[in-house]
Amino acid sequence: MIEDLIKANRSFRRFYQERPVEESVLRELVGLARFSPSGANLQPLKFILSADPEQNARIYPTLAWAGYLRDWPGPEEGERPSAYIILLGDTQISKQFGCDHGIAAQSILLGAVEKGLGGCMIGSIERKRLREILAIPERYEILLVIALGYPKEKVVLEDVGPDGDIKYYRDSEGVHHVPKRTLDELIIKPGGA
Repeated sequence: MIEDLIKANRSFRRFYQERPVEESVLRELVGLARFSPSGANLQPLKFILSADPEQNARIYPTLAWAGYLRDWPGPEEGERPSAYIILLGDTQISKQFGCDHGIAAQSILLGAVEKGLGGCMIGSIERKRLREILAIPERYEILLVIALGYPKEKVVLEDVGPDGDIKYYRDSEGVHHVPKRTLDELIIKPGGA
């Protein structure tokens, strides 16, 4: 059921690093993105796949993890992603990418969950450094990085409390909690507040 896939598709940030994700699986996931909607059907997205531990180790330090967890610098060695998909916008096809990369990333992550994987969309990227490390030509704008692997953490959804705080947090057991606004809070009537 799609609702179950969406609920299971959380932002996982700790993985079983020693469990590889095959490049063929990454190709299948990009195949899902290929079938996703694209503004004006321009299809300007391109993808870099990384399932190689050495290349992953070069990508990892260009990413920032979990902004609300101020004293957590990101997954430690042994809990880092086994794979990455880097989403690029080809500026020779379009100068603007709208929400194409968000749609593609969601398709990729839903496919990942279906395969028992977890992932995290990362937009906080040292783009210049990543471009240099991977020798990405200037024509490609770096839009997002999706970290992938077999999840090593539990993520729980809960309603936003009375204080309205939407910041995710980890409890003393290391469980990651993600507050979500209620459905009634999201739906407004025309002319209503």
